[in-house]
Amino acid sequence: MGMCVLDSAESVFCRADIISTVEFNYSGELLATGDKGGRVVIFQREQESKNRPLSRGEYNVYSTFQSHEPEFDYLKSLEIEEKINKIRWLPQQNAAHFLLSTNDKTIKLWKISERDKRAEGYNLKDEDGRLRDPFRITTLRVPVLMPMDLMVEASPRRIFANAHTYHINSISVNSDHETYLSADDLRINLWHLEITDRSFNIVDIKPANMEELTEVITAAECHPHQCNVFVYSSSKGTIRLCDMRAAALCDRHSKFFEEPEDPSSRSFFSEIISSISDVKFSHSGRYMMTRDYLSVKVWDLNMENRPVETYQVHEYLRSKLCSLYENDCIFDKFECCWNGSDSAIMTGSYNNFFRMFDRNTRRDITLEASRENSKPRAMLKPRKVCTGGKRKKDEISVDSLDFNKKILHTAWHPKENVIAVAATNNLYIFQDKIN
Repeated sequence: MGMCVLDSAESVFCRADIISTVEFNYSGELLATGDKGGRVVIFQREQESKNRPLSRGEYNVYSTFQSHEPEFDYLKSLEIEEKINKIRWLPQQNAAHFLLSTNDKTIKLWKISERDKRAEGYNLKDEDGRLRDPFRITTLRVPVLMPMDLMVEASPRRIFANAHTYHINSISVNSDHETYLSADDLRINLWHLEITDRSFNIVDIKPANMEELTEVITAAECHPHQCNVFVYSSSKGTIRLCDMRAAALCDRHSKFFEEPEDPSSRSFFSEIISSISDVKFSHSGRYMMTRDYLSVKVWDLNMENRPVETYQVHEYLRSKLCSLYENDCIFDKFECCWNGSDSAIMTGSYNNFFRMFDRNTRRDITLEASRENSKPRAMLKPRKVCTGGKRKKDEISVDSLDFNKKILHTAWHPKENVIAVAATNNLYIFQDKIN
């Protein structure tokens, strides 16, 4: 599971530069990041050339565009942030690429296309674009296509707005490639990609009296192969699997996944740390993975009463929950992802650490994404955290971890061992060491 540095993008730090989502497209040739400033930056993988045999794999900026702007809701007197909450690619159907991006309220469908030719020789206007005098036009010209420098254009094709009262936390493209769902704290909507002015509300957990509210929806995702199945997770640590064939409103779930709590480990923080921050189906569709504050769990869709695998991400923080509550870190929402073959999983931690777990060998590794070790082709050294007693030379003490440096967003190439890790305002791309 050794990883070496492929690339790292750095920028002068400001709040708008904080990366808020990372997503590879279906082929892995493009990688999109969204940030708190409402921008989307797309990186494209370089093709290997004879002159630069090692350049294969490097990701360079392909397109940058402003996806969302800050808005103001005058009725509620609320500012709507421009921060990009999620990006989801659509499977490629033609030369152009399409992606969905969302902030708290509005989802947009973007088309990213290339232009390397332009038409010259118009009848009604000169080369500089000015309209010609109709009386001077005596012959008919046939425009010709001339080569030009490559331009990558991002244009908004659809805007899906006004369907969410609460903040959107998830979007997920369905396997029928025609519909997608969007989830906020209390509702999940189903959209058709061609229709912007209406959506179907498929889950509504809002109680008649808001004082009776006990849980919120934290994440939702469509099944990778069955277009009628989706799951959503809750702040109570439960996951519901719903089947859209059963009813138009999926308020009654088909399956309910919950691990019984061990009464001996119950504490003031139990409820907060059991909240699920991310749920992801495996590529095979047989399993799903959930991330809570301290662990990652893998569930078999055929077994609801407990997960089949549990991985401790940073168990050494259990003794620090009091101070993590005081500095609000306990509410951080870490994401998780599968590798292309579902044999390994990855999730982030503090101090710019991220964790990888091999499901076959049960080995795990902690790696660090930092500027100090981000020289291209450098090997990453495994890190270890010690909790007490004598500290070994290479270990870092749990008391000296930096909780401001956190890796919330990671992505894994769908076919290769290439990963993208967002550490605050820096994007790191690592690839498996090539022996």
